[in-house]
Amino acid sequence: MRLDSKYFDRIRTRRKREQEAEQAPPTCQWDGCDKKGSHRAPVGRNAEGQFFLFCFEHVKEYNKGYNYFSGLSDGEIARYQKEAITGHRPTWTVGVNKAAKDSPLHSEVRSGAYTRVRDPFGFVKEGGGKGSGPRFPQARKLKSLESKAFDTMGLHANATSAEIKSRYKELVKKHHPDANGGDRGSEERFRAVIQAYQLLKQNGFC
Repeated sequence: MRLDSKYFDRIRTRRKREQEAEQAPPTCQWDGCDKKGSHRAPVGRNAEGQFFLFCFEHVKEYNKGYNYFSGLSDGEIARYQKEAITGHRPTWTVGVNKAAKDSPLHSEVRSGAYTRVRDPFGFVKEGGGKGSGPRFPQARKLKSLESKAFDTMGLHANATSAEIKSRYKELVKKHHPDANGGDRGSEERFRAVIQAYQLLKQNGFC
C-alpha cells in the first residue's frame, strides 16, 4: 500500500488529544477561607452521607465543636444509644413467640402424653385453672413399656408426679432386701420397681 493511498488516510490513527487540564480542587467551605478543601467533615444528624469540605486547619476546628447529638434531650440520647446496640432494628422480648411458648416438652412428645387438641380455657386440666392440675392431659396414650411400668408400681395412667414418687418410696421401703431378710422374691420385686420408676422418670412422668 502506497503512503499516499486514500485507504491509508482512512486508517491512519488520529493524534492523541492533549490531556485536559485537571479540574481545580474545591475551595474550603469555611467562611473567608480560599484554601484547598480536601478534608471531609460530616454535616450532622439526619444528613448521613453528606459532608463539608474544609482545609486541614478548619476541619480540625470544625471537629472540635462537632456534636452528633446536638439538640437532643438526655432521654432521646439514651434511647438512641440503646437502639444502636441492635443496629436500630426492631426487637422482641423473650416469650413473645406464643407457638414456642405453648409447644410441648420433649418428654411429653416421647411419652405420647401430648395431644394436639387445643385447650385455651384449660378444661382438660384438673381444676380448670392454669397450673392447678397435672402437667399431662387426663387421657394418656401410653407405650407398652410405660403401661407395664405403671402396672408394676400399682398406679393408674393418670397418676401425678407426686403420686409416682410417693409410691416409689413406699415400694422401695417395703421390698428392700434388708427389710425382708434377703427374701429372693422380694429382691426381684425391688429391682422391678426401680426399673419401672427410672423408665417413668426418663419419659417425663415424674
